[in-house]
Amino acid sequence: MGPRDLGSCRRGGVVLVSELGELEPVARQSTAELIADQLRSAIMHGTLAPGTQLGESELAARFAVSRGPLREAMQRLVQEGLLRGERHRGLFVIDLSASDVRDIYLARLAVERTACQLVMAGNRGEAVARLSEALSMLVAAAASGDRNAMRGADQALHQTLVDCSGNTRLVRTARTLLVETRMCLAARQQRPPEPSELVAEHQALVDAISDGDEPRLMSLVESHMLDSVARLVPPPR
Repeated sequence: MGPRDLGSCRRGGVVLVSELGELEPVARQSTAELIADQLRSAIMHGTLAPGTQLGESELAARFAVSRGPLREAMQRLVQEGLLRGERHRGLFVIDLSASDVRDIYLARLAVERTACQLVMAGNRGEAVARLSEALSMLVAAAASGDRNAMRGADQALHQTLVDCSGNTRLVRTARTLLVETRMCLAARQQRPPEPSELVAEHQALVDAISDGDEPRLMSLVESHMLDSVARLVPPPR
């Protein structure tokens, strides 16, 4: 499928459901939030690639909804920064430059450092239990060698970390940043970490929380983000 070819998501005249972000019709009684969730997933997984223009009539037909809830859903994504508007042209999926990649990971660092501080000051036992479950999913994905599953499990663990902070605004911010992170990985990642390395990095994060070692936890979070930037934005030759 061409990254900008929305029509190619159809097979045999039917839009299929996919864990990798393909679009499916939405029942007429569905809300704008459900439409936004599908669009967000399609952007995250690259089905709607950076630079893709979103046509209202085509999307309304494919979701089987009127333009009202579709427009509301698209405006939510504009507010989240995942879509951008061009006068007299419409809405487009954002493009991500090297500067954007750095900004995304620095913003994630700020969010996750704050989340970690709240976790360490709160119910660490509950956080460790939830993170251990998320880590087990990452271990299983790593064992399978499925890169898409690994990326999903990686992001699920980081979302769980922020969820454990109990701060709803951090949670909302992290959700958008993780969508942008997935976009970065789909567009730019040429040297993915080895499965064992990925598991070890996240195991260390969970261990630091379990041990109550906040300085080590903060150091690990910072290294994780900065190393990711280094992999995605190699220095100029």
